[in-house]
Amino acid sequence: MGVQWTGIVGDVGGTNARFALVDAQGHVRHPLTFPAKDYGSLTEVMAEYIETTVGRKRPPRAVIAVAGPVLDGEIEFTNLDWQVSEGDLLAHFEFEAVKLINDFAAQALACPGLEEGDLRPIGPARARGTWDCPMVVLGAGTGFGVAGIARSERGDIAVSSEGGHAGFSPSDEVEAEVWKRLHARFGRVSIERVLSGPGLFDLYGALAAMQGADPVHPDAAAVMAAGLEGEPIASATLDRFAGVMGAVAGDLALTFGARGGVFVSGGIAPRMADRLAAGPFRQRFEAKGRLSDFVKDIPTFLVLHPYAAMVGAARELRQMERL
Repeated sequence: MGVQWTGIVGDVGGTNARFALVDAQGHVRHPLTFPAKDYGSLTEVMAEYIETTVGRKRPPRAVIAVAGPVLDGEIEFTNLDWQVSEGDLLAHFEFEAVKLINDFAAQALACPGLEEGDLRPIGPARARGTWDCPMVVLGAGTGFGVAGIARSERGDIAVSSEGGHAGFSPSDEVEAEVWKRLHARFGRVSIERVLSGPGLFDLYGALAAMQGADPVHPDAAAVMAAGLEGEPIASATLDRFAGVMGAVAGDLALTFGARGGVFVSGGIAPRMADRLAAGPFRQRFEAKGRLSDFVKDIPTFLVLHPYAAMVGAARELRQMERL
């Protein structure tokens, strides 16, 4: 008799679609990653995963973490030209139950259970945080995601948000000039306009122009590589990016009252882990004026687990099974 799979979990963003199976103990198994741009819909890529792993003997339930707001069981992806509903997935795959949740809500559900090896302290090491206090997770990738988690003895409740689309707030003259240049191009400037892959590249272009230099790097990946090698303008871009992320993380800690900890995930942060740990992130995180004492004891961590959203989706799957 083979393994009994209780469900399928997924983490679908603007760049990649990841899926895995969940066994009876709640463990995430057989993760696979697919480039989202190669598929026309969520059902298409999900069908390929099912055929690849289990064929016709599909699990009874699915929880899919998606990049965007889930409204009444439907999702229209923020950075991907797909639209799907729980009803579509139920009909197409004949599951017993399906749930779509925001991808950062899934990551928030994962954070309380992540082990020490899955996390790296950002800045000075601090205690893990008060277990029954709220936590917040944020991260930059194709876009910028934010979610919180409310904790109690009865269980954890993820609080989805679209905090990445809150307004970007400059903190000095350099950032005010960056805001001015982005505003001229886009109109309203959100946090995501700065803290994302496209935002990193636009930040680099703005800083280069402010120094009277022509941008020489073609995309965000090239800026990242050059900055890590010490090229001056690209390096300054990474420092500024880390500082803005720290400022935003501190604002979110205040907003959520996240004394349980702030967790940084996403595709960009792990590639600049040393700069986050040693750079301006923590200084800007704590620079909150009269509320600096409130945030200075809040721990901040970089999430290293490669499938945190699917771990959170697996927790949600187990909650579905208990209903």
